[in-house]
Amino acid sequence: MHSSAVFLIEFGAIILGLGLLGRIAGRLKFSPIPLYLLAGLAFGTGGLLPLGASEEFVAIGAEIGVILLLLMLGLEYTATDLVTNLRTQYPAGLVDAALNALPGAAMALLLGWGPVAAAVLAGVTWISSSGVIAKVLGDLGRLGNRETPVVLSILVLEDLAMAVYLPIITALLAGVGLAAGSLTLAIALGLAGLVLFLALRYGRLISRLVSSDDPEKLLLVVLGLTLLVAGLAQQLQVSAAVGAFLVGIALSGEVAEGAHHLLSPLRDLFAAVFFVFFGLHTDPASIPPVLLPALALAVVTTATKIATGYWAARRAGISAKGRWRAGGALVARGEFSIVIAGLAVTAGIEPSLGPLATAYVLILVMVGPLTARYAEPVAGRLTARRRARGSVAGAAAPDGRLPAPREESLEPLGGSDRV
Repeated sequence: MHSSAVFLIEFGAIILGLGLLGRIAGRLKFSPIPLYLLAGLAFGTGGLLPLGASEEFVAIGAEIGVILLLLMLGLEYTATDLVTNLRTQYPAGLVDAALNALPGAAMALLLGWGPVAAAVLAGVTWISSSGVIAKVLGDLGRLGNRETPVVLSILVLEDLAMAVYLPIITALLAGVGLAAGSLTLAIALGLAGLVLFLALRYGRLISRLVSSDDPEKLLLVVLGLTLLVAGLAQQLQVSAAVGAFLVGIALSGEVAEGAHHLLSPLRDLFAAVFFVFFGLHTDPASIPPVLLPALALAVVTTATKIATGYWAARRAGISAKGRWRAGGALVARGEFSIVIAGLAVTAGIEPSLGPLATAYVLILVMVGPLTARYAEPVAGRLTARRRARGSVAGAAAPDGRLPAPREESLEPLGGSDRV
């Protein structure tokens, strides 16, 4: 009875604290993820007040949080959206992977962590935070801008790549051989292909079978189906998160909208628990030794994400200002970087990887909204200043006077930023 009371007190305090932190983040207009991570650091190993009785329940809640994060992500897209983006925007996806995964892999190898940790850290630095970016774009009123579809296409390709990447990482972390790892990847690709085919061909039928006018029944069916498929995927050595993502893709129309509305509060609750759980397993004393590599990695991958967005927007014919806005919007890392790092922490691959990922995400989840807001005006000022210097350095007129500056627009011909 005493342990039950302690559990209720501890878990109630966690939920209450998360609610208060979320309200503080809302007032300050930034993502609550860094506050959740800091809360986990405060109450975990080496923290101010380590938890005891509720830690096991928090671990289960964290696993459910990852599953719901991927389910809700899948609900955002239809199979048609994914296939269309894959056909038209795959060059941008390849550039994104090359520019942003390689710095993470290189850093892990420079630190002597080995190839498995390099593959994990590559994923941490590669995947942007869809949740943070979507919220920032909404807050800035840019959802109707011409560059926003480019940003969303890159995020869709990253999310689709997760269906391939996560099984590979799961196999590597489990230490399975080449044959078993290839089988795991083949199962994951086959499962993803099958779900996409069924969703394209029979999506309406599947949604009709799941659909219900009663919100309670819809919630139970969708949540139960997701947990069942996630468990079966994990049993097949494929990530449970991938199974949840595929369930979300298979559902469409009114069912997807209804499920999204019903599951959003649960997603937010368990996702917050997941970030706390990750922080609980990170000793605050282990962060200072990796702070410098995390900061260096943050600087490099901020530049590479901006370059990715700029190149992709330029390829799509977006104006110069829109290119900088697209690049700045992609900088934030968040939930999926922590999901990937969490797999490595659970497997015990490299003790310093978790602290470095925590520091890295804490930096970029706060820097990301700033680059989204200020990348374009800063770039505009630098461009104007460089042109002014070029004019001053130009040859003077025969009478000794400098030529009058030309009036140039920073925008190429081709219209508005809005659609």
